[in-house]
Amino acid sequence: MLVPLYRVAHARSGDKGDGSNVGLIADTPEIYALILEQVTAERVKEHFREICKGDVERFEVPNLNALNFILHDSLGGGGTESLKTDAQGKTHGQGLLTLEIEVPANLLKPAN
Repeated sequence: MLVPLYRVAHARSGDKGDGSNVGLIADTPEIYALILEQVTAERVKEHFREICKGDVERFEVPNLNALNFILHDSLGGGGTESLKTDAQGKTHGQGLLTLEIEVPANLLKPAN
């Protein structure tokens, strides 16, 4: 089934200068394996194409079933320099959770 990441993961985000830092944490090790395959740096770059003008780096954190992404050049100069509504990237985690991935139905919890 094609589902948004918010069905199978949660996220936190913030700023790193002019880059946004987005942590994506899978609900289970099985979901983490799917996220490893499907949520690539290239796919995240495409998902944030309107705001991320630089590269996207992906870091794996397997002991936490997590990935960390740095979206370079995504904050319009960062905190005090930016005219963006979200100059510190606080909404980028929620934005990433709208990305859809393929998940077998047996791994999904019932939708609320």
